[in-house]
Amino acid sequence: MDILPSEFSVRRLYEAMTAIITPRPIAWVSTIDREGVCNLAPYSFFNGVGANPPTLMFCPANKPDGTAKDTLANIRANGQFVVNIVTDETFGEMKHSALEVASEEDEFVLTGTEKTASSVVAPPRVSNVAAAMECELLTAMQLGVGPGGANLVVGKIVSIHLRDNVLDADGRVDPEKIATIGRMGGPRYTKTLDRFE
Repeated sequence: MDILPSEFSVRRLYEAMTAIITPRPIAWVSTIDREGVCNLAPYSFFNGVGANPPTLMFCPANKPDGTAKDTLANIRANGQFVVNIVTDETFGEMKHSALEVASEEDEFVLTGTEKTASSVVAPPRVSNVAAAMECELLTAMQLGVGPGGANLVVGKIVSIHLRDNVLDADGRVDPEKIATIGRMGGPRYTKTLDRFE
């Protein structure tokens, strides 16, 4: 089967892409609006960009009505966000935070997720995550319009929080100690515990 994107709906393309591009790491992004209301939402089109400068990117799609999601609106308004890394321990809270709620609702409160003040940026980070990266906006590009329209957010990492129990004896991150969760197609996820070299 050959798929020509021009002949498929956005939904069908999304389903195909998310079934093929797997597993995808999850950016659990925390932001804050101008009134001080926090937003917390997961995005699985996410990855690192490079270490010089330290940068990462994620791609929030537009809401069904074609407007920007709260995460993107908040980042455009204040230029800051935190990417919290999702592991086995935080999976339930992350999944709950994916619900569509009014912009004046704080997803930290909604999901019972504890927040902690960040070191450099205004948005808080999730307290119990294995790792969190505080970011300042480098660029936010609109790639598509309307419902599901793609946007690309690139952030410079200005501070990294690491939980002590994910470090080795030399103070380096031990990949064996971070049980990250990956997104598969549809409602499926995978655990990254089965590893090989």
